[in-house]
Formats: sequence, structure tokens, C-alpha cells
Amino acid sequence: MPAQCTSQQRPAARLLPFAAASAALALYARWIRPRLLTWGATQDEVTGAYPGDELVPDPDGTSTMATTLPAPPETVWAWLVQMGYDRGGWYSWDWLDHFGEPSADRIVPEWQKLEEGQRLNAVRSSRSWFTVARLERNRTLVLRSDLGVPSGQSFDPQLDPLPRARVGGIWGFHLRPTSDGGTRLVVRTRGTGRPRPFTRPFDLLLGEPAHFIMQTRQFHNLRTRAGGESLGA
Repeated sequence: MPAQCTSQQRPAARLLPFAAASAALALYARWIRPRLLTWGATQDEVTGAYPGDELVPDPDGTSTMATTLPAPPETVWAWLVQMGYDRGGWYSWDWLDHFGEPSADRIVPEWQKLEEGQRLNAVRSSRSWFTVARLERNRTLVLRSDLGVPSGQSFDPQLDPLPRARVGGIWGFHLRPTSDGGTRLVVRTRGTGRPRPFTRPFDLLLGEPAHFIMQTRQFHNLRTRAGGESLGA
């Protein structure tokens, strides 16, 4: 009888890892992932439309995250406008996106000029970049990126041949004044990838969690900097 019970228990035991993985996946999909994609944002901010959304009209994925910063929009703008690998950095985890070089801790006048169509290097090699797609001073900054996969090489979708495997999307910063003199900063992303069966799982498993980690760190560092603005010569 004990041997018979053991043999009957084996199939159930083999199903335990599958059941645990399924439960974890369901928990992530139904509860964790929606909160990662809308961290800090109100329902109106999540459902609202923003400049630059039209650049990716049918996204495979999107996120809307937000925070309140203790400085007016013009101060926050001065920090955002100097982003770029060879400019002020990205104010996130510098060891991940800036080769360990600290992001700027002061406003640098030479980096305050920015215009639509300008390229901002994303990495040291200059092989990938963001393009300024929408710009309204003190209000809207939308960066666009289009990359070949797996090369990570940027391309211009208007001029260059489209790689067979590619990802692209926008990273938009939208500033609105608050009644107490601060800034509500809403960050909207919208992205697509082709071929979708290849790029979508990668985005779900790695891209979205990585964006959450980097974006929340950027919010923290912008809050620190905007709250103690430093001017450079």
C-alpha cells in the first residue's frame, strides 16, 4: 500500500512546479504588471492623450508613470533638456546606462539648447541614439528610438532600410504645474516591435521591468536635483 500511494503521488508532485509557475505568472499579469506600467499615475493621467502618442498609433505596449517634483516646470525642464549620454546623462542608474559616469548634478548652459530632429547619443559608441521628436519648452519633450535587433544599431525609419527585426517607440516627458508651485511629471512610453512573436516576449519579460527600475530611479534623482537646483558656469 505505501508503494502504491507513492506511485500515485508522483504525477501530482511533477505538476507542482508547473502550478507554482502558473500562479506566479497569473499574479504578475493581473496585479504586479499593471502597477509597474502605471506607477504613480492617476487614472486620468493613464487614460489621457499626450503629444507624441500619434507617432506610435498602434503600440504593442505602453506605460504611463508619474511623480510630483518640488520645483516649477521651468526648473525641471532645465534638467530634462540636458539629457544625453555625452551631455548630462540620464539621471538613472549610471552604472547601467552611463558606463558608471555620474549624471550631471548641475545645470550646464551649453546643454540647454535642444531642438526637434536633434539626436541624443544613448551610449558611448554613438551607434544608438534618441531623436527629439516633439518639443514644447517647459511642457513637452518626446524622444524617439528605432533599433535593429539584436545589433542595437539605431536607424532612421524615414531614410534607412527597415531591419527585419526591430524595435521602436517613444519616451515622452510631460510637465504640468501644480497649485503649490511644483511640477507634475508624466512619462509616457509607447513601443512596437517586429517580428512581434520574437520582440513581444522579450519586452514583457525584460523591457517593461527594466523600464520600471530605470524610470523610478530617474524620478528619485530628478526630485533630488530639482529640489536643490545648482547652476553651472
